[in-house]
Amino acid sequence: MNPRQQCLACLRSTPARTFEAALWICVEHDAQVDPRQTLERLDQLKRQIGAELPMLPAAELAQPLLRSMAMIGFQQDDRVRPGPQSALMNKIIEHRRGQPLGLALVALELARRLQIPLEGVNFPGHFLLRVPGADHALNPCDGRRLYSKDCRELLLRQFGSDIPLEAQHLRAATPQIMLQRLSRNLRHLHQINDDLIASLEDANRVLEMGEANTSDYLARAGLYQTLDCAQAERHDLEYALMLSDDPVQRIRLTQRLVTLPGPGGIH
Repeated sequence: MNPRQQCLACLRSTPARTFEAALWICVEHDAQVDPRQTLERLDQLKRQIGAELPMLPAAELAQPLLRSMAMIGFQQDDRVRPGPQSALMNKIIEHRRGQPLGLALVALELARRLQIPLEGVNFPGHFLLRVPGADHALNPCDGRRLYSKDCRELLLRQFGSDIPLEAQHLRAATPQIMLQRLSRNLRHLHQINDDLIASLEDANRVLEMGEANTSDYLARAGLYQTLDCAQAERHDLEYALMLSDDPVQRIRLTQRLVTLPGPGGIH
């Protein structure tokens, strides 16, 4: 199987092998990456952190785990213009810097190996973690507890407006949701760093994982437009139009489609 097929196979296994799936995404972007080397480094981290965790019930070890990760250098990559390395798992393990989702995926895999209950929370703009059933979330970057008031403030910082906190913001993230979100992050990071072919690979993966939305088709259509692939752009715009329930957006998409060559055109 090629790296994409390996990724999807890990994702669809029971239980899903989420971290391994994320590693195959790294291989898709760099054939020189050996997932075994990253897994060996993860084994070393497990032994190091596991030896330092306090003698507490497993349900109380999630925050100490995240604090231990922060103590040995795992921090959020807060550069103004981050690169794809902040979302590629092998680079995050190597450099101990990454986006919140990347750090969360490392923490989730360590927690799984250490038998610590922990789940992802698909919070908008900043991925979070949570002990199942807890009344608070955890910041994967430093282990800080986030209660409802803190989550509202985080929304304000992320989006700059008073967005109400909703139950859907705190839903547990499935492996598919996490890997799809990771692929969207990489799509964006590759695009802003002018690697459009890599960004297109990420865009294709988002759609192949299923349950893509209007924005996913529009993002890929934008890449095809830049790459001067008018028929592929048309295909994605038509899907976006079909999925959109925004009247204004539907008008704009229809107008944009009129400007493109017909199905028989050359691109």
